[in-house]
Amino acid sequence: MISLTVLLIVFLLIAVRQIGKIRLQIWHIMLLGAIAVLATAQISPQAAFKAINLDVMLFLFGMFVVGQALEESGYLSHLSYRLFGRAKSLDGIVLLILFGLGSLSAFLMNDTLAIIGTPVVLAFAKRFNVNHKILLLALAFAVTIGSVMSPIGNPQNLLIAMNGNVANPFVTFIRFLFLPTMVCLFLAYLLLRLNYRKDFSAKILSWREEAISDHRLALLSKVSLVLLIILVLAKIATVLAGLDIDFRLTYIALACALPILLFSPGRLGIVRRIDWPTLIFFAAMFVLMESVWDSGLLQRAMDS
Repeated sequence: MISLTVLLIVFLLIAVRQIGKIRLQIWHIMLLGAIAVLATAQISPQAAFKAINLDVMLFLFGMFVVGQALEESGYLSHLSYRLFGRAKSLDGIVLLILFGLGSLSAFLMNDTLAIIGTPVVLAFAKRFNVNHKILLLALAFAVTIGSVMSPIGNPQNLLIAMNGNVANPFVTFIRFLFLPTMVCLFLAYLLLRLNYRKDFSAKILSWREEAISDHRLALLSKVSLVLLIILVLAKIATVLAGLDIDFRLTYIALACALPILLFSPGRLGIVRRIDWPTLIFFAAMFVLMESVWDSGLLQRAMDS
């Protein structure tokens, strides 16, 4: 019962994000929840360690390294210009955020795109003097909805692909979820258009290409992206060919991070600056949820 109580308190704190005058980050709350179930002996340290899904943690780490390198090198801004440079109105840029970043989030993962996409869309809002709320909401819709159609789009899909015995996760996810994802992205556009109709105008946007700040790191980032595409296609091919190869999604993420970790002089700084709070959040979440599961309350609730 203690584990479930802790979980409910965690949900409540995530909703309010504040205790008195103290502001709490979501990872603080989840970490406190994990510490609480450990301190009350609802789960042993050994069981807590085993509860942490190493595949998910390593996958997140690898993708965060790639995302951080893309941002720090300036290659992300360069790609943004290539992607958004043709947009001549707010309609165009919102549609490109929704469908462009939405599609990217399916392969670079939504957490990665949310982190590196936020400063990009805020810069767009400032440069073109448009309502930043529209672009931030478009980004939120894009990475949340777009990530659904791929097994590596978000950690939830990753868990389903790894533990759900999905024979060919990339083909299966895209086959069943591509069309619903596209429809939902378009509905998100209509929703933004309806709620912010006064902000959508025929104003012409003037673009300028951003310079790459670190050419070596940009090259390594490009290698990582190409490697990601090749490995995803290889994963699909091995399944279609019926080859019995242990080709985990985790290996794809780590392989993509290797060029940066091996050949970038600033590798340690990149690792220091990745999104460690999200990694802590997921590790703590695994511990807390394992404690709740071990209590048997969820099973009894489902049986009843």
